[in-house]
Amino acid sequence: MFIEAIQERHSVRQYKNQALEASIVARLEAELAACNQESGLNIQLVTDEPRAFDNFMAHYGKFRGVKNYIALIGQKRKGLEEQCGYYGERLVLKAQQLGLNTCWVGLTYRKISGAFQISSDEKLVLIIALGYGKDQGHAHKSKDASKVSNLNHQSPAWFEAGVAAALLAPTAMNQQKFMLICEGSQVTARAGKGFFAKVDLGIVKYHFEIAAGKNNFQWN
Repeated sequence: MFIEAIQERHSVRQYKNQALEASIVARLEAELAACNQESGLNIQLVTDEPRAFDNFMAHYGKFRGVKNYIALIGQKRKGLEEQCGYYGERLVLKAQQLGLNTCWVGLTYRKISGAFQISSDEKLVLIIALGYGKDQGHAHKSKDASKVSNLNHQSPAWFEAGVAAALLAPTAMNQQKFMLICEGSQVTARAGKGFFAKVDLGIVKYHFEIAAGKNNFQWN
């Protein structure tokens, strides 16, 4: 089912004026709690809060009707951005399965006091807008696999599947600045340079794992 969610999910910036059902919120909260327990992050779901996207930059970014979002928060440490990307995408795909639409947001929002809790040793990395989209979004053009990996005719099928899923991962400005190198059962994932490149790497790695299968390889 996650493969279907990967294929069907696209970024959506305009949302209907429709509240999230209590059952949907409960399932999202359960998945969010599981992510926090596994990762040590402090991810929080904010519902019915329209002020974060009621500003010039949000309107300039064509965001409309955003009242719900996920705040990706964690202790300031090495690897935080990648971890937020990895677990944030897990929540994005869960939301897709629950019939919601989403959009990763790095800059075009305001931090609203009281909307979420954050301590002095923590950092808000970015947020994920979510709700019922006015449409289902649109697919974007992807790079060729040769530009982001060492995929060739001798590569195992699991690596080919992983790279294909990685190319469907949302990345900042659709830059797709990452590289996947397969050497036997070892895979190295590298982030390129650019805005939120480390977050993007976490998203890419989550997509890759789903399609390639964790039992088929190890991260190097």
